Amino acid sequence: MRKLVLIVLPLAVVAGPAMAQAATSGSTGQVDISGSVAGRCLFTTPSKTITLGELALSGSTAAAGKLDTAKVDTKSETLVGWCNNAAATMTVTTTELTNTAPIATGFDNHIDYTATAVANSATASDSSLTAGAGTSVTVGLFKGDVVVTLSGSSTPNSGLLVAGGYSGNVKVTLAPLIAL
Repeated sequence: MRKLVLIVLPLAVVAGPAMAQAATSGSTGQVDISGSVAGRCLFTTPSKTITLGELALSGSTAAAGKLDTAKVDTKSETLVGWCNNAAATMTVTTTELTNTAPIATGFDNHIDYTATAVANSATASDSSLTAGAGTSVTVGLFKGDVVVTLSGSSTPNSGLLVAGGYSGNVKVTLAPLIAL
């Protein structure tokens, strides 16, 4: 028996280091992780209303019944939004304040004005005197207020305003850069 043990013992001593060496020379794999975030803009307070009240001047002078510009000019409201893209833009589009009642000579049934929107120190505007949207401006990466202010109100003929309701709107569009 002793002979058998002496023969087996040297094999175990020789096999031990070789097996330990094989266990420490491993291999490393890697899993890469990637994702993306699309550029977008969102209004978190998407609508507000500016109520102008009586639009015509009161009294008994020659101006009575005509547009009271103080009722329109400097009126403002604040939307709230954000854009997550440094190249995001803002555009303003206005529609005139309109009364659909028929008019006669000396009367007006719509009021023109300019609307200006300010967000992230960028200013965009549009006048209802011209069709389509105003020029886009870069508003960039921002989160916060979009202040819309009315100014420069007028009527086409400086005439008397037709009785009834007048309505129009200002659309502010925030748009992210779209990468193709």
